[in-house]
Amino acid sequence: MNKQWFTIAAALGAFTLNVGAWDYEGHHMVNELALASLPKDFGIDLTPAIKGRIAFLAGEPDRWRNVPDLTLKHYNGPDHYLDLEDLTLCGLTPETLPVMRYDFVAVIANARTAHPDKFPAIDPAKDADHTRALYGFLPWAITENYGKLKSGFSYLKAFELDGGTPEEIANAQANILYLMGVMGHYVGDAAQPLHTTKYHHGWVGENPNQYKTDKGFHSWIDGGYFHKIGGVTLEELRPRIQSAQTIKTGKGGTVFPQALAYIIDQHKLVEPLYKLDKDGKLSGEGEVGREGKAFLTAQLIVGGQELGNLWFTAWQQAAPDTFLKSSLAKRKLANGSNPKP
Repeated sequence: MNKQWFTIAAALGAFTLNVGAWDYEGHHMVNELALASLPKDFGIDLTPAIKGRIAFLAGEPDRWRNVPDLTLKHYNGPDHYLDLEDLTLCGLTPETLPVMRYDFVAVIANARTAHPDKFPAIDPAKDADHTRALYGFLPWAITENYGKLKSGFSYLKAFELDGGTPEEIANAQANILYLMGVMGHYVGDAAQPLHTTKYHHGWVGENPNQYKTDKGFHSWIDGGYFHKIGGVTLEELRPRIQSAQTIKTGKGGTVFPQALAYIIDQHKLVEPLYKLDKDGKLSGEGEVGREGKAFLTAQLIVGGQELGNLWFTAWQQAAPDTFLKSSLAKRKLANGSNPKP
């Protein structure tokens, strides 16, 4: 692996410890906290440079959003959220969501075809990326990236146990750290309650409690508030992270039930977040205006802990890739036991 590149990544990490919430700095923090939860014998050697690279990659899915390519926006945009309240339009509840992404898409399409009157009209001028008919794919993004990471550990273990070359092992490790970093973005998104709700950019519809309707509320929570009060440091939060634990998986090893339960738990905090704002505790002004810090830092901790548990589980649950083991055994025989580089 390129040592100069990892040195640069580690240097970038060193400048981003005093963070906002879920702007790049906050996603960086979630990955850093997750790294702090891992054991010393984790499946790859977590050197400072590699940790810096994993933390840097926390911002990757948001960087994809900064290019004008509509096909990329269509693919990537809905992976960052799930509007739980809108599931009822399709006759679904969180508990009845299908485990497979495209089964969910089919449910949406069928519901819109059968009952078009139930759905709000979509302005084509505001739907160039064709995502307005969707309600987000966040639990699937977490689940699918977990599966990719588990695959990475499977073939790394096969290479390490059955005669992979140093180059093959290094490439497998590089793939794993990339997957860890990118996956962290979606787990971090779910820790920000506004990524779980239709009230993502201010309250919409009936508003008896007079919650904020300003579309800038999301960006204020994503980073504006913490920048206002001077941020929070990794050293401040690291002691609150516990050692990573194995997560219970569902049928076929999927973590979809856990990912969904995690999102549902954060959704319960949507209205408390709006109430904090209404009570002036998210203004950043004075003693009262700083009281929201505890809520938001707790969410960074929640995201880091969940991510660390998912990384740890992928490593623990990954069995060596049997197809690759077979191929490596054949290569050994062909090469007289020593693999060629």
